Amino acid sequence: MPENDAPRWPSDDKDTSSAEPKGAKGEGETTIWLPMTGMANGKTEELSVPKVTPESGSWFDPVVEVEEEPDIPEIPTPKWSAFEPVTPVEPEQREEPKTLFVNPVQPQHHGEPDWDQFDRGAEPSRPEPKQEPPRQEPPRRPEQSRVEPPTPAPVPSATMHARPVRIEPAEERFDSESTVGIQRPEPPSKEPPAVESEAAPAPKPKRKRKALLITTLVVVLLLAGMGGAAAMPKVSNRLGLPWAPNAPKGEIPKPAGITRILHGPDINGAGPTKEGLAAALAGPAGSPDLGTLTGTVVDAASGEVLWDKNSGTPLTPASTTKILVVAAALLSMDHGTQFSTKIVQGADPGTVILVAGGDPSLTSLPLGTDSPLYPGAAHVDDLVAQVKKAAVGKISKVQLDISLFKGPTSAKGWDPEDTAAGNTYMAPVLPVMADGGRSDPKNDHAARVANPAAALTQKIAGKLEAQAGGTTTAPKDAKVLGEVKSQPLAEFANSLMQLSDNLMADVLARQLALAKGAEASFTGGATTTMDVLKQAGFDLTGVQINDGSGLSDQNRIPAKVLSEILAVAAAPDGKDPRTAKLRPLLAGLPVAGGSGTLEKRYGDPASAAGRGWVRGKTGTLSGVNTLAGVVLDTDGRMLVFALMSSGSDQNKGRAALDVVAATLHKCGCR
Repeated sequence: MPENDAPRWPSDDKDTSSAEPKGAKGEGETTIWLPMTGMANGKTEELSVPKVTPESGSWFDPVVEVEEEPDIPEIPTPKWSAFEPVTPVEPEQREEPKTLFVNPVQPQHHGEPDWDQFDRGAEPSRPEPKQEPPRQEPPRRPEQSRVEPPTPAPVPSATMHARPVRIEPAEERFDSESTVGIQRPEPPSKEPPAVESEAAPAPKPKRKRKALLITTLVVVLLLAGMGGAAAMPKVSNRLGLPWAPNAPKGEIPKPAGITRILHGPDINGAGPTKEGLAAALAGPAGSPDLGTLTGTVVDAASGEVLWDKNSGTPLTPASTTKILVVAAALLSMDHGTQFSTKIVQGADPGTVILVAGGDPSLTSLPLGTDSPLYPGAAHVDDLVAQVKKAAVGKISKVQLDISLFKGPTSAKGWDPEDTAAGNTYMAPVLPVMADGGRSDPKNDHAARVANPAAALTQKIAGKLEAQAGGTTTAPKDAKVLGEVKSQPLAEFANSLMQLSDNLMADVLARQLALAKGAEASFTGGATTTMDVLKQAGFDLTGVQINDGSGLSDQNRIPAKVLSEILAVAAAPDGKDPRTAKLRPLLAGLPVAGGSGTLEKRYGDPASAAGRGWVRGKTGTLSGVNTLAGVVLDTDGRMLVFALMSSGSDQNKGRAALDVVAATLHKCGCR
């Protein structure tokens, strides 16, 4: 908006001087410049001015008296007049002709005089005779006060508007040069022109100016309000304005690639000494809340054992058994392997068969809603939609094929309560189910159903408006009507470790057995796991496992086996050929105070230092507490640890293990 938004009143004036027009003039004649306009036919037009007689009056406002007045000759009476008679102006004789300054009736119209020549309430200035005054700016609207002449005169007709006119004694009249230039009009005809008896009312510039000022004020206020709002941090941040507090201070960085592959530790930091570490752990590792403790601490960069306490003694590992199963699967299977679930055409018309492929993560959540427990899991609705599209005719029966897995659905050494209907730990190990057999697909601690495979078959039958038809074995060459696949192996293992999901661990052990050509059972899975690890060069002396989940209280694993596997996974890149395959194992370890089974731990002051720094796999059974993982010390050195306690209280034993791991983070230990 311009700085000076005051309106300037319209004017047709190009020169406001009172100079006389060029041309001949009789000797002794005096020209009087008077403002004169008129209204005709609803328009403001230039009017011819008739001659004035003393009887006819004057067309002008009262003349402002000046010190000297020009000698004005008597003006003859005009032959016609378009105006009402007005009182004439009696001229006075003066030695020298002077220009009279007149006060027009309505100065706001075209031809109004230069109001800048007036002082408010003061006498008007008088120009020098025979000189042209300097060119003036367009007139501005005067104040309400105006110079009143000493002798008032009658107001002219409403049809007249002031406009400068030059009147010569020879009864010839010319418009002022300041408005129309010098042109002699044609002599008036004998018949007077028609004049409207009632002129249209003159415009009221005051109202226009007032409306303009109000509009300008409203616009200014709106702009000011918008500017004020835009200056507020929340508004400017949301609109992304340049002055927003959150606006980038420099150039926007280029997008960087993201990878989920973990890299090795920083090997440039100084590692702790054995003596220093032993002194730091003497108190925490000797806590009576740990019962019988075994464990070891290894420098991941060098592979050196820095602290050891009976690490070769086999103890019940509980859920740290999952480390062995996941490691064996990552070492021997393609990390992109997916597990399939199909529906094929049955032998009878209208019959389809659900063929289990060993994926317990299939979710019953609607399409578009990802599973919070198993990110990237396949959807039941997707499978059903494919079948509806591919099937010929109406489907009346849905059968189930679970022949992939063999043997019992529970392992030796399990507590019967762990597999009872309604428990939260485990479901029968079957090759197909939805949401890990949970009654709530979003709750990890929801009760498990008694027969999750049959429950899924019933759900699919309902969606197809058919009936569940029991179990069968699908023909090998059966037509596939629909197929969905699980997350890739690396993601599958990640979910397994984060949740410490018992069912997924035992299913993975069976998948490992199938991949190696063994029977998909508890025995086949355990045997294959140990065979793969031994072939990879790990010393499994003292290891005994009966499942992949660790629910069996008859499993035995020494702490050094756990630490050795983790140390290879955490080793610097290129140092060990097994490291690249085992690296995803670290990605699945829960973070202290942040995720998985460690999310609600490390809240006590004694262990709070480990929050965010400790990553570990937990294990808990009655009287058993274990923790194995990695941690960075204060020098940025990565340390691998495996801690196993036996005969400890569940809550106190967990807390005591957390203190030991947190001490490793605080330790420079040199």
